[in-house]
Formats: sequence, C-alpha cells, structure tokens
Amino acid sequence: PLVVTLAVIGIIYGALLAIGQTDVMRLIAYTSISHFGFIILGIFAMTSQSQSGATLYMVNHGISTAALFLIAGFLVSRRGTRLIADYGGVQKVAPVLAGTFFVAGLATLSLPGLAPFVSEFLVLVGTFSRYQVAAVFATGALVLAAIYVLWLYQRMMTGPVKAGNEKLPDLVPRELLVVAPLIAGLVFLGVYPKAVLDVVDPAVGQTLTTIGRQDPAPTVPAPAAADLQEGGHP
Repeated sequence: PLVVTLAVIGIIYGALLAIGQTDVMRLIAYTSISHFGFIILGIFAMTSQSQSGATLYMVNHGISTAALFLIAGFLVSRRGTRLIADYGGVQKVAPVLAGTFFVAGLATLSLPGLAPFVSEFLVLVGTFSRYQVAAVFATGALVLAAIYVLWLYQRMMTGPVKAGNEKLPDLVPRELLVVAPLIAGLVFLGVYPKAVLDVVDPAVGQTLTTIGRQDPAPTVPAPAAADLQEGGHP
C-alpha cells in the first residue's frame, strides 16, 4: 500500500510539473515520470490485470515517448530553441511534422485506439479491484494528461506563424523512415495488443503464483429473499 500511494503521488505530481514547463523537452520528460507512476502502480497492485497492463505499458511507453522525443528533437534542431513560447503556427509550414507530433501526443495521453490506452486501462481496472481509492485518483490524472498534451500542441503548432518559424522545413524522407515505424507500432498495439499480451500473461501468472498472490474474488451482492421468490429460482 505504501508503494501504491507513492505511485499515485508520482502520477499526479509528474503531470502537474509537466503542465508548468516552458521547455518542451523537460515537459516530455515529466510526462514520463507520470507514466512511470502507472507502471509502478500496476506492479504493486499485484493483480493479473494490473501487472499485465504495467508490463505492456513498458513497451508502449517506450514507443510513444520515443516518437514524441524524436519529433520534438527534429523541431528543436530546425529552430534552435527548446522554449515552447518561441513556437507557434508550425502546422502551417510543416504539416507532416505537426501531424506526427499530434499522434505521438495523443498516444501520450492514452487516446483509445493507440497503444498506451490498453495498458493504462488494464492498470486502472486491475488496481481498482484491490485499491479503489488509488485507482480513482490515478484516473483523475488522465485529465491532467489531456491538459499538458493538448495545451502543448496548441501553443507550438496552432495559431499564427511566429517570427523565425516561417521557413521551418517539414520532415524529410530520412526522418520519416525513423518516425513511421513508431507511429505504426502505436496504432498496431492499440488495435491488437494481444500480440504482446499473449507473451506477457503467462509470465505474470507465474509471478503471482511464485509470490503467493491471487486476484481478489469478485464481489457479487447476494439477491434478496423477495427477489428469489419473484424469480422462482434458488
């Protein structure tokens, strides 16, 4: 329970720090701290769903954060600054760069249909069966994720083109060759996570057996006597 509490604190604190950043690279780094909290939460909730979700999250986080860091790095190398305030209107001059950045950002906030959604959902569902309060607070952090990702995109990519951004080149084929497999991986694992879960689930089952933990028994309220009589079934 202590580690679960610390994990929830890390989820919320990392998200709040991300919202307050003015440096795009530091913002992405703090989102990773928040996501690591989900991984720790899933591991120490010690249910089969939460641990499968945490293991899958390790894979998905590596893909989504790699994509976001790479695309942000391409942008910083073009503009020469990491300050979010120096950008604006990038989608008008570099639409492919902005589009891939948007998809990677949506994966970071766990949009349904992209890989991190499945792993985050499994962590939350598995945690709720044992630590309801922790799961509720962790779910609330999803709102914070939407704030820091969508606000980041709005400040950097939308609006009028700021001075110094007029001639930013779009992604070149060599850069697309690096980014495209990551975007494809996010979509594939978002639609078909079974490819990884089939490998993860047996290992998770073995781990829980080794440490002597079982999933909590489902709690189903017993039917009232009046309901039994009305239904005619024992």
